[in-house]
Amino acid sequence: MTAARPAAAPARNVSDLPTIPLGSPLLLLGRGADADAERGVICAGDLPAPDDPTLVDRARRAKEILGDRVMILGHHYQRNQVIEFADARGDSFELSRQASIAEAPYIVFCGVHFMAESASILGREDQTVILPDLAAGCSMADMAEGHQVVDAWARLERAGVAAQTIPLTYMNSTAAIKSFCGERGGAICTSSNAAAAMRWAFDQAPGGWAPGGDPDGGKILFLPDQHLGRNTAVLGLGLELDDCVVYDPWQPDGGLTDRQIRDARVILWKGHCSVHARFQPAMIDKIRAERPEVEVLVHPECRHEVVLQADRVGSTGQIIRWVEEAPAGATIAIATELNLVKRLGQEHPDKEIVFLDDTVCFCATMNRIDLPHLVWVLEALIEGEVVNEVKVDADTRRWARVALERMLALPGDDRSLVAAHASA
Repeated sequence: MTAARPAAAPARNVSDLPTIPLGSPLLLLGRGADADAERGVICAGDLPAPDDPTLVDRARRAKEILGDRVMILGHHYQRNQVIEFADARGDSFELSRQASIAEAPYIVFCGVHFMAESASILGREDQTVILPDLAAGCSMADMAEGHQVVDAWARLERAGVAAQTIPLTYMNSTAAIKSFCGERGGAICTSSNAAAAMRWAFDQAPGGWAPGGDPDGGKILFLPDQHLGRNTAVLGLGLELDDCVVYDPWQPDGGLTDRQIRDARVILWKGHCSVHARFQPAMIDKIRAERPEVEVLVHPECRHEVVLQADRVGSTGQIIRWVEEAPAGATIAIATELNLVKRLGQEHPDKEIVFLDDTVCFCATMNRIDLPHLVWVLEALIEGEVVNEVKVDADTRRWARVALERMLALPGDDRSLVAAHASA
């Protein structure tokens, strides 16, 4: 029998930063287990000590013994001690592509739970996907639960717009949400192809679309990150802020009237990234005052008012390319996860790479993956034991794969959202 879920305490609000709603199903690390969600869960295992001086040698030896039987995927937000052993590193889009073509029978995904789910969906049925720590989840993904999205769709039906709405979910969502979108004619996007995905979705929707067009035309239900959805709709597609409304699953009827839903072109889910939502416009003002020559690069998961003040706005992969292409001596402030920003500074010592926030801003759950966990799962494989396998059930996998394949078929866009808006 599953233990009762502990009550969630309301998070302390600091400087109007978004918090987890009271009653949220999010679990504190070590306080419960739910392997079907992105929640903090207990990760049992006889792990090596983190101060074991032989860890690096053990990881190298394990990789050598396993050879081409294992492929290690490392997300850009991982700590350096893990990235060092990755066979491929990238953002969620690139790692999804790598997972879809991997030949190794074992994929060790050094990322978070929804990424491992996607690898399981896209990989062969005879492949095994392992997440070194099952507590590596995503709070954003947990802000849209399956039953909540089903309720939201019923709300759109009551408002009379479900038939003209295409659901589109960000990669940072559970397999259940991906499956929901696939079954209803929708798709998945990443921050690197969100604009292309939105255009595609409007093209599929009855009535089509155009900026300033008929509100009775096509609509998008965008899950679960409201900031990426808003920034893409306005800066990538040329819609107005008033064309977007926010559906709050914690409010009756989503907190929206029928008229608001019918008039909207994009219905945004009330979700956010706990890392990127921390960045504030005042941080950009401060860095520009201190370093007038600075170029500010931000991720599109940031708030709209932050994005509007940036020089360039793009995905993790785009930010990396822009740093690589910048001339020696450039000063660049970056609003994204701290592990990546620190690594970019180390890899480009001829440039001044500055973290936009004055405080530490790691992705806490991504940082659950560390060298002890990686060594543990690799050495277990050597002994013939699979630990922490992530596997998606057949029904969910079927439609989630449809949605993921639609995503992989979409083109990316190397332009900044700011540049795309300026050229529109």
